[in-house]
Amino acid sequence: MANHEVENKMEKLISLAKRRGFVFQGSEIYGGLSGVWDLGPLGSILNENIKKYWTKKFVEDREEMYKISASILMPEKVWEASGHTESFTDPLVEDVETKKRYRADHVLEDAGVETFNMSIEEMGEKIDELELKSPDGNALGKPKVFNLLMETYLGAVDGSKDKAYLRGEITQGVQVNFKNVLDSMRPKLPFGIGQIGKAFRNEIVPGQFLFRVREFEQMELQYYIAPTKEEGERWYEFWKAFSMEWYKGLGIKEENLRFRQHEKDEMAHYAKEAWDIEYKTPFGWKEAWGIHHRGDWDLRRHQEYSGTSMQYIDGEGNKITPHIIETSGGLGRAMLFTLLDNYVEDEVDGNIRTVLALPRHLAPVTVAVFPLLKNKPELVEKAREVFTALKKEFGNVMFDDNGNIGKRYRRQDEIGTPYCVTVDFDSLEGNDVTVRNRDTAEQERVKIEDLISKLS
Repeated sequence: MANHEVENKMEKLISLAKRRGFVFQGSEIYGGLSGVWDLGPLGSILNENIKKYWTKKFVEDREEMYKISASILMPEKVWEASGHTESFTDPLVEDVETKKRYRADHVLEDAGVETFNMSIEEMGEKIDELELKSPDGNALGKPKVFNLLMETYLGAVDGSKDKAYLRGEITQGVQVNFKNVLDSMRPKLPFGIGQIGKAFRNEIVPGQFLFRVREFEQMELQYYIAPTKEEGERWYEFWKAFSMEWYKGLGIKEENLRFRQHEKDEMAHYAKEAWDIEYKTPFGWKEAWGIHHRGDWDLRRHQEYSGTSMQYIDGEGNKITPHIIETSGGLGRAMLFTLLDNYVEDEVDGNIRTVLALPRHLAPVTVAVFPLLKNKPELVEKAREVFTALKKEFGNVMFDDNGNIGKRYRRQDEIGTPYCVTVDFDSLEGNDVTVRNRDTAEQERVKIEDLISKLS
């Protein structure tokens, strides 16, 4: 596919997302807030369906898993222990005229310069050597270290407020509750603690729609194992493969996913090993999911900084500090990549139609019900009966009587509805309906009494 076609797909998806109620710009009536997006009626359901799918596969289907929901606000000491106050940084460079800020590594990479293992001083020297300018054509200042954590202060009296942070990742909420889970649930190694929750990063330059944002949700499993090389290798490979299969279950084609191992100089400060699942976006291969071997970094550091034991007592009475395999990804990215990969334009009856070919377990609307004509009370009444029965069974069912049948089909195709059910005049006599399949556009008559089993 040519570059302009790929870019055009992204533009079309963003337009569809707003037009059909998936994603809106945050605070749009006030000019919008950069890097912040609101989920519309259909986007909220798709978001929840992805979370349900993650919870089922990573937690509910397995015996050794526990799910928690930790607070967003965490004290400064947590982030000192985790290393984020020192290491959670990006190199910032500023336009000397407009004062707009940019990622120094991105400025260099856009100029074809590889920035792996490059210090911030070396970045500045390279920008000067190449005489690189800002997008507005102005000179750039010296790069600076910029911490991505969002600060806030707790307390009512000025001067006595405690500094806190909106969490930059949800991981630490699990780690600080490790002992609580041990004491309350008495798990045996290996076991996992899963969580879905909001995180915040003061991104210098958010962009590419839902890909790089300042407020986002993560889906994450911390899997605690015995601290041996054999257990580390075994479970690391297991969760790598498991995570890839989960991502394919979003309806994403295998050729658009790949593994990439982190270079030693790009690994996070806590990582013993790190691989990403990457997705082939219209703007290049980008990180979709991360699998990290965190070793004992988190538990050891929190034990040191809090003075609370984070050790596990094994069956022989030995005190050990478990190692951690982490499998984690952004919910917004999962939604974006799911929408991108399932956005299809095909031809039906000589006309181009747009389809979101979403897997059924993710589709915001499972079934749409139409009366053939909205000005015929007998058709509307029958269609309402069918709608009520299906809604009790499937939940996310839509009633649509706006426009002609062809337009209704196109509208449902665009939002990814797998099936449309039409009540017509024959339905009044034969007690059957027309069921249309989104992916094939084929139609068949089905008895109303058989409809639920057929759609199931």
